[in-house]
Amino acid sequence: MKVDLFDFHLPEELIAQTPLEQRDASRLMVLNKETGSVKHHMFHDLLDYVQEGDCLVLNDTRVLPARLFGTKEDTGANIEVLLLKQTQGDTWETLVKPAKRVKEGTVISFGDGRLTAVCKETSDQGGRLLEFNYEGIFYEVLEQLGEMPLPPYIKERLDDQERYQTVFAREQGSAAAPTAGLHFTEEMLEQLKEKGVHIAFLTLHVGLGTFRPVSVDDLEEHDMHSEFYQVSEGTAALLNSVREKGGRIISVGTTSTRTLETIATEHNGKFVASSGWTNIFIFPGYEFKAIDGMITNFHLPKSTLIMLVSALAGRENVISAYEQAVAEKYRFFSFGDAMLIL
Repeated sequence: MKVDLFDFHLPEELIAQTPLEQRDASRLMVLNKETGSVKHHMFHDLLDYVQEGDCLVLNDTRVLPARLFGTKEDTGANIEVLLLKQTQGDTWETLVKPAKRVKEGTVISFGDGRLTAVCKETSDQGGRLLEFNYEGIFYEVLEQLGEMPLPPYIKERLDDQERYQTVFAREQGSAAAPTAGLHFTEEMLEQLKEKGVHIAFLTLHVGLGTFRPVSVDDLEEHDMHSEFYQVSEGTAALLNSVREKGGRIISVGTTSTRTLETIATEHNGKFVASSGWTNIFIFPGYEFKAIDGMITNFHLPKSTLIMLVSALAGRENVISAYEQAVAEKYRFFSFGDAMLIL
């Protein structure tokens, strides 16, 4: 299957640069995955589409303020560091800019020396293995010195860092937000519970690979990035119970979808408590084993995310819906509007 099949024209002005003042004030496109029909609503109208006994599955990962700005100790040259993955102890895989200034043994200082890092290893495309030194608790130091690593298509500065976190974010470790969850408020979650809708949580730490374009022409040749996930016994038991009682499992975001499908694939359609790394690549032709519907944002042309959505709702249905979204001036990407697929 060719990547170009998932291309569409997106005017740059439709890429949302800032979040709306009210989280649930975004628009909601409802796409029927069987017929391809589309309806236009506001996000709060989601309450009209979920039923008692259904279950929404949310990703409770919390985004690290993983972008650090420091200087080389020997020359004072400015260095930008993006944390990608903790390997062991205080050693992290990172991306640095400008990479040519950071070689093995280079020492970088942040916050007037409150945090320092030594380069232990170099790799291609700006990759560096850094070992950090500090006093106290690393994540507390990071909260004080770091900034949110907003996606490359967002050019505006984010005034309130919490607007790139979901209201239910609690498990530290993500390089990007699970953006479908950004629309929910505490009040809306309570209203869903009052209606008899179950709310389940899992964790998948989003990697920057989620923004990486597909660089091959044929999907079968794409090498999907790996991300860490964790599902508790309570969540697994709830999902199995919902399934047995005939309720629908509706994943919130592609991250929740990939986690649930990974587990269901490995356990013959059942949900079990587990953790590990997933590099599952879902595109048309995939048979879903875990979910009945999905809430998601509007994604980049030719991205693995629009391919996943197309696997659930059909490529022609999705491309047609996206063309309608462009015509109706929906807001796209992380701070944009939402789509409900049922």
